[in-house]
Amino acid sequence: MAASPVSSVIVVGAGIAGASTAFALASRGVAVTVVDDAATGQATAAGAGIVAPWMSASTGRFYDLYAAGGAYYPTLLERLAATGVTTADYRRTGALVVHPDDGVLAEAAARISERVAAAGDVAGHVERLDGADLRELFPPLAHGLGGFLLTGGGRVDGRSLRDALLTAAIRHGARRIKGTVRLSTVGGRTTAEVDATALEADAVVVTAGAWSARLLAAVGADLPVEPQRGQITHLRLEGVDTSRWPTVNPLSDHYLVAFDAGRVVAGATRETGSGFDPRVTAAGQHQVLHDALSIAPGLADATLVETRVGLRPLADDLPVVGEVDDGVWVATGYGAGGLTMGPLLGDALGRAVLGEDTPEISGLAPRPT
Repeated sequence: MAASPVSSVIVVGAGIAGASTAFALASRGVAVTVVDDAATGQATAAGAGIVAPWMSASTGRFYDLYAAGGAYYPTLLERLAATGVTTADYRRTGALVVHPDDGVLAEAAARISERVAAAGDVAGHVERLDGADLRELFPPLAHGLGGFLLTGGGRVDGRSLRDALLTAAIRHGARRIKGTVRLSTVGGRTTAEVDATALEADAVVVTAGAWSARLLAAVGADLPVEPQRGQITHLRLEGVDTSRWPTVNPLSDHYLVAFDAGRVVAGATRETGSGFDPRVTAAGQHQVLHDALSIAPGLADATLVETRVGLRPLADDLPVVGEVDDGVWVATGYGAGGLTMGPLLGDALGRAVLGEDTPEISGLAPRPT
């Protein structure tokens, strides 16, 4: 790798974007300081973690980034394992697409099969299933549904993956501190203060999710990013082994994701215009449960364990990743796709900070006016 003048970096925010970038930089020998204020509503901490981008309704460059993020997971896990970290809680359990209309399913299957063929082995293959097959894989599903299985679909626990990346970064020498960051420009140079104490570094990377726009406004960057509230409910089926159940996508914004120990995650609301309000609301809770039981009435007797709320960083179109001013970088605006594309884009951003060519993020970051 070519010599780089950047030897120290402050990463502001410890969600999936920050953890991925910190790991990318620290593993390449950079002295990294990760600063996070543990604000309520971090999207990563609430995310359901479906990793099956080939099923997405997105198109264009967003889909390309999304698909590349899914394809990057085997590399990510290898890199973590090389650092001795094997606790990311990622598993390829498959992804079900379900719907009562055979015509809708046929159209979706054709579109997804074309994407899967282009993606190669990482996406697996598509298997058409009848109702009995679907309920064998995910027993609570309603009768009257048809569907198919995407064998390469996976799921990941966002908190576990975030912690794995931060642990790996720390093993490479990164340090993590808690505090509130303020950016300012002094003599043409951006500086970072943590609770009124100045931090010295060659570069600052802002990965503060929905809060990134607020932070960067201080240095003249106008980011097209706002918070979008997502309410996600966790259920538990007592005594049921759900560890190998696939995710469920009814070709809508809602979904079901099964984890170990009887846990099933139902989500999610997409409340654009919510502001920085991380509350569980009656309407949001009703929507999530109504949607879940409409396709999986067998969950009606499950225990409601908790509802998590994440404030997704929602951009106008594409994620915002790259340099916004000299020595100031950003990664945000992933919307609901952070746990899929975050590790790939974090690695690309880390390489970009070090002066490498990174076509993955070319043109994604506006510079200040």
